[in-house]
Amino acid sequence: MIIDVRNISKEIKNNSILSNCNVQFSSGKIYGLKGKNGSGKTMLLRAICGLIKLNEGEIYIDDMCLGRDMDFPRSVGLMIENSGFHGGLTAYDNLSMLASIKKIASQKDIENTIARVGLAEDSGKKYRQYSLGMRQKLGIAAAIFEQPDLIILDEPTNGLDDESVIRLRNILAEEKKRGALIIVASHDFDEMGELVDEMYSMKEGKLEKV
Repeated sequence: MIIDVRNISKEIKNNSILSNCNVQFSSGKIYGLKGKNGSGKTMLLRAICGLIKLNEGEIYIDDMCLGRDMDFPRSVGLMIENSGFHGGLTAYDNLSMLASIKKIASQKDIENTIARVGLAEDSGKKYRQYSLGMRQKLGIAAAIFEQPDLIILDEPTNGLDDESVIRLRNILAEEKKRGALIIVASHDFDEMGELVDEMYSMKEGKLEKV
C-alpha cells in the first residue's frame, strides 16, 4: 500500500487546520506524527481515513483518489479520539459486534487479540467498568484484530502503564513485520521513538519531516 498526500488543506470557520500538507507513506513501515494538541495531527489522520472533506488537495491510496474512487481506505484499523464502544458489553462482545460488519475476524482472532493487548484477565468486565488504560487497550485491539493493511493510532499510550507500553511496542513491531502500514500520532515519542522509521512534526497545521 502507498498513501500519497498531495497539497491538502483544511479550514474550519476561517481557521487553517491543515496547510498544504505533502507526504507519502508505504507498507511495512511505522511513521510517527508528533506535535502539540491542536497542531493538526488528528485532522490529518481523519483526512487519510476519509472522515473529513478537504478544501484543497487530494489523497491517493494505491493510485485511487480518496473521496472520488473510494470513500474510505479498503483495509484500515483506526483508533482516533474517543472510541464508541458499548458500555454494557465486554471486550469480546464489543469486538464481536465490530467483526459482524466485515465478517473477516474469527472468534479465535478476537480472543487472541484480547490476550495480545493484555485484556484477557479482565474479559468478564463490562466496558463501563474499564479504566482509561483498559479502554486504550480495547481501542488498540479494535484497530488490529482484523489484520488491516493500514493501522492508525492517535495517542495510543495515553493511560498505559510501562508494561502495557512495552506490549504495544511489541505489537507494532509484529504488525510492521506482517507488512502493515502504521501511522502513530503522539505528543511524546520517548517511549516508542526507536520503533519509528520516519518521523514527522506538525505545528499549526503544517507538516515537516524531522
